[in-house]
Amino acid sequence: MTEQSRVAPAIGRRRRDRSLVDVRPDWPGGPLPALVEATVPDLDLAAWLAGNRDTVDELARRHAAVLLRGFAVAGPADFRAAMAALSDDVLSYGERSSPRSEVTEGVYTSTEHPADQPIVLHNEQSYTLNWPLRIVFFCETEPAAGGRTPLADSRRVLARLRPETVAGFERRGGVCYQRNYLPGISLSWQTAFQTDSRAEVEAYCARARIEAQWVGEEQLRTRQVRPAVREHPVTGERTWFNHALFFHVTSLPDEVSAGLRRALAEEDLPYQTAYGDGTPIGADVLAELRAAYAAETRSFPWRRGDVLLVENMLAAHAREPFTPPRRILTAMSDPVTAPELAAALPDGARAGDGATAGAATAGGRS
Repeated sequence: MTEQSRVAPAIGRRRRDRSLVDVRPDWPGGPLPALVEATVPDLDLAAWLAGNRDTVDELARRHAAVLLRGFAVAGPADFRAAMAALSDDVLSYGERSSPRSEVTEGVYTSTEHPADQPIVLHNEQSYTLNWPLRIVFFCETEPAAGGRTPLADSRRVLARLRPETVAGFERRGGVCYQRNYLPGISLSWQTAFQTDSRAEVEAYCARARIEAQWVGEEQLRTRQVRPAVREHPVTGERTWFNHALFFHVTSLPDEVSAGLRRALAEEDLPYQTAYGDGTPIGADVLAELRAAYAAETRSFPWRRGDVLLVENMLAAHAREPFTPPRRILTAMSDPVTAPELAAALPDGARAGDGATAGAATAGGRS
């Protein structure tokens, strides 16, 4: 029995529901992502999802991402309605690491990053103690050329790494992220934390277990240590879930990386990563990480109206350079609190509650 024949009946027990879509994990772009394609015109995505959420959940956890194609999704309002059908907890965007604009409640532009530059594979918010279980993209305007959103299965990336490489991160405490909020070079701390109050930033950092240091009048330096490997809260699978490569200065274009290192001391770089104990990550390990991601990378060309659901803990995502126009909107849902923090919180609470609520659960996406 093929996977398509096993999964398709779950889409709906009634023949009418089964005839509305075609489920194809083995399409030319699959199995990452699996494809669910409407077979009738003007099929409302939100309405279909409302009756088939369990099936989409199963596909997402098995294949790490699901592409919903051919549905009637005309703009941000339709996309937001689909998000409401997918999740009861759509997130706002705080602790920002990239510029973007809110289009409608819970829906944002994708990272406003130069079109000629790629964005490296990463798992959304993996450097925080709260992250979205899902990130969802909507193609409002397909790119003239390029502009794909590559994906890599984080379970398979972990499996490709040498055991001694993974053990090295775990033995040294995971990944250390150092960030400097420098006016004119990176996002200001006011933009990143969505407040003008230093006291609110300090309180948020204390709750989120981030070391915060003010440098002069305008600069904020933060440091946080997080695991390199996490377990998915539903499937229990171990996954390579971090920004160790994404935030390493060598992941920038060569001329940008070299220019920053000439202009700034190492401690003042906008972003840098190391092992959890502060030991630099060796060039050989960085090369191994890049090779593992490259071997697992898959992509497909966007079509207008596409909605891509990414199971954030199971798949990393990126962005190719592109020729404009391109407009991809994004939303995130289903916050997860790190086990080491959840154990210390009162029942029903999650980190970020308070003056900067939501800041720990959303940000840094592309």
